Amino acid sequence: MESRHLRVQRIVAATYLGIPVLLVVVVAVIASRGTAAAWIGCVVPLALLALGFVLRRRHRYQPRWWAIVGGSFGAVTGLMVTLFPLAVGAWWPAVLALPALIVGVAAGFLLARTANRALLVPFDPELAGTPYELVFRLRGMPLAAVLVGADQVTVQAHPFPRAEHQTRSYPLTAITGTHGFDLSGVERLKFPIAVTHAVATPGPAVILQANGEDWVLPTNQATTLIDVLTVRRG
Repeated sequence: MESRHLRVQRIVAATYLGIPVLLVVVVAVIASRGTAAAWIGCVVPLALLALGFVLRRRHRYQPRWWAIVGGSFGAVTGLMVTLFPLAVGAWWPAVLALPALIVGVAAGFLLARTANRALLVPFDPELAGTPYELVFRLRGMPLAAVLVGADQVTVQAHPFPRAEHQTRSYPLTAITGTHGFDLSGVERLKFPIAVTHAVATPGPAVILQANGEDWVLPTNQATTLIDVLTVRRG
C-alpha cells in the first residue's frame, strides 16, 4: 500500500504543481523575448503555482477534486501559452487558443484519472485503513455518490450540492448498521435527500442505518462499501 500511495501522490503532485511549473517556464521563456513589462505575465503562473501548493495540501486525500483541479489548471495553461505571446508581438499562437484549451483540459483530466486508477485499480482492502476519501457511485443515479471519509460518510445527489436537501452527512460513529442485499429493480426507493433522474435497476445494494434513518444505496461495489465502512468505524 505504501508504494501505491507514493505513486499516487507523485501523480497528484504533477497535477497540482507540475502543470503550474511548466507554465512558469513557458511564460518566462516568452517574456525573455519581450520588454521588461512582459515579465508581469509571470504573475499568473506563479499565482497558479501558489494555489497548487495550497490545494494539494487540502485535496491530497480527496480524489473527487483531482480531475476538477487538473482540468482547470490545464485550461489556464493552454490559454496562457497561446495568448501570452501577444505581449511580445507574436499573433499567430492566438489562433490555437481553443485547441490548446481543449488539449489542456484533456491533459489535466488524464493526469487526474491516472492518479485515481493508480489508487483504486486493483482495489486493495488496505485502502480502508488510509485517510483517502473513497467515492462509490450509485447505480441508476448518474450524479449521486457515497463519499466515505476518515471520520464521516456523505450521501449526495450532485458532485457539488447547491442546497442542503441535496446532501446528508453522518459521523462514522452514528452508523448503527450496514447490510448487503440484492434489488430486483422494481422497488421504489426513497431518499432523505432530493435525488433526480433516479432509475430503479436490479443488482447489489447496501442498507445503511444512521441516526435513525435507513438508506438503500444501489451500488455495484456493495461488498467493498460495507467492508470500508466496517473498518473505518473501527
